[in-house]
Amino acid sequence: MGSRVVRLVGNDVYLLREVEKYLRNRRIAPARFGRDAVGDPRFVFDLRNGREPRPQTVQRVRAYLEALQ
Repeated sequence: MGSRVVRLVGNDVYLLREVEKYLRNRRIAPARFGRDAVGDPRFVFDLRNGREPRPQTVQRVRAYLEALQ
């Protein structure tokens, strides 16, 4: 397992943690989550690689997660 450089800052780090926890708990593929939450199957992979989502995207993801709770 290779190491991964995470360059996220502030709330972005917490967003990735929330998403990863959701994926683990629900056993959902990252591509499925990205497609369902924001219409982008690469979303989670890009977050893992340092993508910095726009504030509107963060809001959409958090709203999606809250709606499923």
